[in-house]
Amino acid sequence: MRRRTPHAIHIATEQKNLLARLAGLDHAAIVRALEPFATAERKARLDAVFSTRVDSVTVLMDAPYDPHNGAAVLRSCDAFGVQRLHVVERGTVEFLAARQVARGSEQWVDVHTYKTSDAATSALAASGHELVATHPQGELVPEDLRHIPRVCLVLGNERDGIHQELVAACKRSVRIPMRGFAESLNVSVTAAILLQRATDGRPGDLSPEERMFLHARALVLTMSHAPEILAANGIPTADPSVLAPSPESR
Repeated sequence: MRRRTPHAIHIATEQKNLLARLAGLDHAAIVRALEPFATAERKARLDAVFSTRVDSVTVLMDAPYDPHNGAAVLRSCDAFGVQRLHVVERGTVEFLAARQVARGSEQWVDVHTYKTSDAATSALAASGHELVATHPQGELVPEDLRHIPRVCLVLGNERDGIHQELVAACKRSVRIPMRGFAESLNVSVTAAILLQRATDGRPGDLSPEERMFLHARALVLTMSHAPEILAANGIPTADPSVLAPSPESR
């Protein structure tokens, strides 16, 4: 267990601080004020990323204990355009991610944590996602995932697999076909393979309001003089320093 990994971050706290930077502000006004100072290349990059972001695919991690794995899954979500990652923390075990592995992905992917399986499955049922467990004998193969309208991949704990409470909530399971001696893959590798297949060919489906919020978030995080520009445009904040870009901003 690598709980003492250097530079591991508590994702829920990091995101709470991040979102506090934008709480109560007019996101459209932020974009209008900051976008003229962004390069054409940067604006095109933001438009390309946020227009293809998906809510129809998500991930539920069951009590991950290795900060490297947590960060790698978070980074894969970002890489394949998955906007939300769900984590069952179970009691006092907090979701940690190695900062050097996440490489700023915690700024772009929304992480939702739960203390119980029931809380997580209730939230995902409300959002209309079908829970699909990862299992070596699953009846589905990775290519099948792209045909499920709203899918949540359930990834097990590195030592104990998927808790029986979550197994019971999964209608189906998916396997990654292998032909070597290895019977399983690291959880982060599994996530990357399945997310690539699940998102392949899916159009972006975030609402215009959420895309606007993400656009505002990105501009604030990546522009060194964002607080001063916003203040000059009559968009005050309680504390301009909270809008200072993070060192990991891209």
